[in-house]
Amino acid sequence: MVSDVRDVDSAILLEAAAFGARPGLSMLPQPVTADQSWLRAVALGGQGRYARARAELARAEALARQLLPAPRAVSQSLILSTRASFLRQLGWHRKASAFDGAALAALADSAADGVAACDALTGLAADALGVGRLPLATRLLDRCGEELEQASLGWRQRIRLHWVRAEVALASGCAHAGLDHALAAAEFAAMAPSLRHRIKSQLLVAGAYCAVGEQHSAREQALAVAAACDEHDLLPLRWAAAMLLDGLAAATVSPGERDTPRTAPHYEMSITQRGGIFRQ
Repeated sequence: MVSDVRDVDSAILLEAAAFGARPGLSMLPQPVTADQSWLRAVALGGQGRYARARAELARAEALARQLLPAPRAVSQSLILSTRASFLRQLGWHRKASAFDGAALAALADSAADGVAACDALTGLAADALGVGRLPLATRLLDRCGEELEQASLGWRQRIRLHWVRAEVALASGCAHAGLDHALAAAEFAAMAPSLRHRIKSQLLVAGAYCAVGEQHSAREQALAVAAACDEHDLLPLRWAAAMLLDGLAAATVSPGERDTPRTAPHYEMSITQRGGIFRQ
């Protein structure tokens, strides 16, 4: 009985770290299932602990092999999409697309899973965006939107869809459309349990404000994101906020650091120390 209670507590903590209110949780419990191992990897990736996150995904893959065919396909798809996201965050969009494609293919011979399919589709769209294939990205997002219409999916898929739609719009020169999607993502995120998704949505809003020429609003939003990332150890988002603030020619001073401005290269070095390998 004690073991069962501990397992439940571990699952709750891992969910809170990956998609809840405790993204900076440093003492992550050891997982006992493939789903829990995947959650742990997601949480570690959100903290920029890429080496540990990759090792955890390998453990998740091993645990997934013990599942029945249909759950195994879904777990494999989510694991592959997560591998892709780690690569994409560090600039490896072409490599990421291979994993996202495999994530979508993993679902072909099993009952459709809208969550995993949307993860793969939005990932593929972001990969296409990263290599400048905007029409392809739009088609993939439209396909994801169809999945959302056909299935009663949760907040995460809707937020991710608006994230990538915003990024495609901004890359296409449609700044106001990008801002609309960024604000829509932030609205969904405000009702969601994930603090990390709220912070990333706010960062995207900051970037969109910058694109429409509202520099003061962009700076305010980016500084708020930077402070939240410092508080919750969300290093990849902190690096992204620093890049935006650098572009706005603003100081990126963390709470408690009065005279030590830290710019994007500082956070890039920290990510490298945690196992992140940037594409040059």
